[in-house]
Amino acid sequence: MNTPTPSLPGGTWTLGDLTLERFGYGAMQLAGPWALGPPADRDEALAVLRDAVDLGVTHIDTSGAYGPRVVNELIREALHPYPESLCVATKVGANRDEQGGWPVARRPEDLRSQVHDNLKSLRRDELDLVYLRLGDAEGPRPGSLAEAFGTLVELQKQGLIRRLGVSNATGEQVAEAQGIAPIVSVQNMYNLAHRHDDELIDRLAADGVAYVPFFPLGGYTPLESSALSAVAARSESTPKSVALAWLLRRSSNILLIPGTSSRAHLRENIAGANLSLSHEDLSDLEEIGR
Repeated sequence: MNTPTPSLPGGTWTLGDLTLERFGYGAMQLAGPWALGPPADRDEALAVLRDAVDLGVTHIDTSGAYGPRVVNELIREALHPYPESLCVATKVGANRDEQGGWPVARRPEDLRSQVHDNLKSLRRDELDLVYLRLGDAEGPRPGSLAEAFGTLVELQKQGLIRRLGVSNATGEQVAEAQGIAPIVSVQNMYNLAHRHDDELIDRLAADGVAYVPFFPLGGYTPLESSALSAVAARSESTPKSVALAWLLRRSSNILLIPGTSSRAHLRENIAGANLSLSHEDLSDLEEIGR
């Protein structure tokens, strides 16, 4: 008997001139441990990417720093030539060192080099969406982004970038970017237990700008909460499913990019995010991270 294919949860969001499914895929986990080196199972990594697109995913998130280049090259091998409906988003502003760190690389020459490297590794003439990654591995840091973001605006005018966004950014940096050129998305850390961007999410929704939470399930420190466990037990689901479903309910401009290196886990994430949450569930979950 065939297993039914789960439908993508959350509906769609218009990202500039492109309508995307709100449930997308984050490709970081396709590289080796700590996003360095090749995948443990290359065939499975390629199959996950192809399955995601076959299941209707239209938004894949990557970075030339994953591997480095490894994930971009997997995406190219699995999906090129790319479907017209697919948005492959990438990030610039940091490199990788031999210890697995993420040293800042936001000088104009750094950014130009990273954009061209992404074009080559993804085999694109124009990048669908490029985020300027700000801050550092510890989180956002205050400071002007004008020079770095202006460099990306120049590359956009040259036809190398179609849409712009910012990542790991403060609210002030988001506003500064918007004063320089239109952005279509912000990608920051956000989940049930880390809700520092609540006000920003609401402001972006009013502006028609997407918000893409990274570490939606807690990242390297998975979400743990008695309230989350209670809602999961009551709904006969899992804490991960509840956390993903809650994000889709939180605001219509939130786009999910949960990552996995397994086809089975990909389908589990889709099915989990389809979970219906009651008013009681939502009320209990609101207390987490407050």
